[in-house]
Amino acid sequence: MTETHELTGGSWRELLGPKNIGASTVLAGGVALYATNEFLTISLLPSAVAEIGGHRYYAWVVTVYLVASVAGATLVSSLLARFGPRPAYLGALAVFGVGSAICALAPGMEVLLVGRVVQGGAGGLLAGLGYAVINTALPQSLWTRASALVSAMWGVGIFVGPAVGGLFAQFGSWRWAFAALVVLTVVIAALVPIALPARSGAREVVAIRVPVRSLLLLGAAALVVSVAGIAQHAVLTAILLAAAAGLVAVFLAVERRTAAATGTPVLPPTVFRPGPLKWIYLTLGALMAATMVVMYVPLFGQNLAGLAPAAAGILGVALAIGWTVSEIVSASVDRRTVVTRIVCVAPIVIAVGLGACALLVRDAMPVWLTVVWGLAMVAAGLGVGMAWPHLSAWAMTRVQDPAEGPVAAAAINTVQLICGAFGAGVAGVVVNTVTTGDADAARWLFGGFSVLIGLGAIASFRAGRR
Repeated sequence: MTETHELTGGSWRELLGPKNIGASTVLAGGVALYATNEFLTISLLPSAVAEIGGHRYYAWVVTVYLVASVAGATLVSSLLARFGPRPAYLGALAVFGVGSAICALAPGMEVLLVGRVVQGGAGGLLAGLGYAVINTALPQSLWTRASALVSAMWGVGIFVGPAVGGLFAQFGSWRWAFAALVVLTVVIAALVPIALPARSGAREVVAIRVPVRSLLLLGAAALVVSVAGIAQHAVLTAILLAAAAGLVAVFLAVERRTAAATGTPVLPPTVFRPGPLKWIYLTLGALMAATMVVMYVPLFGQNLAGLAPAAAGILGVALAIGWTVSEIVSASVDRRTVVTRIVCVAPIVIAVGLGACALLVRDAMPVWLTVVWGLAMVAAGLGVGMAWPHLSAWAMTRVQDPAEGPVAAAAINTVQLICGAFGAGVAGVVVNTVTTGDADAARWLFGGFSVLIGLGAIASFRAGRR
């Protein structure tokens, strides 16, 4: 088992110093753009749906984005090897800009979904580049802090996205939010030649391989969950959820055979052998899925607390505040015993925060209760941030063959994206199934996810074992 006892030891100054600032810019900028776009859309959806329709496809706007992201993430290693960092990054930014323009001009929900698919494919590549840079361009002593930097960009995205999206929605200009993404994409693209080398070494003539069967199975499973969210009959919903679970089981079987045949897997072969890696990925996936409750916070903020779109968007960043703060603090912890305890307790912290949200929500919430609700969301975010950087570093080192390192790093992003898609789909199922009002829907959403992430404590305990 390739593993170090001390995964930290470097400093933030070293990570952000002249030697590593280029790599840090790549991994932070790409992930920040991807994450901001994902959560900016959450605040815009109520206004967008009011104008172009498609209320029952509310969750699909996030789900199709995340499913397409998985496909883009699997191309990272091949594109870097064949073209180098600069062309790969510029290509991803160009496609992302096109997708953002489609969303800005969408006349209906169908076109908006197409734009989100284009955005998602390019965004998955941008997010995957961040993890690829960590594994290949930075010394191992910086991996934990670099993982914290990458994941902190998700916190920044959750913080900036809903707030900015809410401001655009407040003034009835949700389309201009996507137009602003086009401008931001151009700005980042202008920085790429400065931050990235044309090539990271000798050019390799490699085939760009995509694990088509695995991706089709994962994508189909996530979309089936989303279809379950818009189904109007309980029996049909149950059948669709069972079908999604079956597709995941088939995916794991295909991955096991692919790894044994030295093919192109999504997951590193070590996942299917004795050891903690499978539990590390499972914990990462559970944490990401839990954050998907935030996609409905602005909607509930407007309908239950009477907040304006901008204020509801700001409420949606509460989880991000806890996530970002705890991540930076937790990444600086070096003692292995303390780190293991932090990872073990993280799902329980999230469960308590979401459980409190379920108990607090009600119709016509007063201001003081809305503030307390926001604090409970902050507590849930603390649980996500305290474990994420350590789990990411563990995933990159706990492989039986060092050659699996790049696959293990890329799989972090893939697991994160697909579990986010499932989380968004399941959230849609819960909210669309409850027909007795938004207050009951919110209680079931927060309460259900609290129970699910609480069960994730079993995985986090196993993840911390050698």
